[in-house]
Amino acid sequence: MKTLITSLICLVACVSFAEEAPLAAVQAADDARVAAMKTPDRDKLSAIFSDELRYSHSTGVVDTKSSFIEVLLKGTTKYQAVDYVERNFTFPAPGIALMTGSAKLKIGTETGVIEPTLAFLAVWRLEGGKWKFLAWQSCKLTPPAGAAAK
Repeated sequence: MKTLITSLICLVACVSFAEEAPLAAVQAADDARVAAMKTPDRDKLSAIFSDELRYSHSTGVVDTKSSFIEVLLKGTTKYQAVDYVERNFTFPAPGIALMTGSAKLKIGTETGVIEPTLAFLAVWRLEGGKWKFLAWQSCKLTPPAGAAAK
């Protein structure tokens, strides 16, 4: 009986660790992505973005890995701040992580600074042992009734 209880405790601990390890790794990868987008560097962005990246902005513009890296390096879009209001991760299949939530952004553009609040869905995929940023889809959230619009 003692061996059975010990085995069950070990199994629960192993399952808990297995669930926490990918979560911590994807969170760290996303933190690195945000940092690389705020201070663009071709090598860092290339290492984080999947070759199959599809980045759908809240404006409807869609970028690939190469086009998004060029936009960031040119400075036509400058991510100054990304403050998550909510960021959740789920793992629907081995090697796939979905990140959902909302964030307040501060973005410099050619016409000025915008500060949208976005709802988003991001997809991360384990590629060659590393979590890569595969897809992003976002939409602007409207402020609650009575709130001052920015």
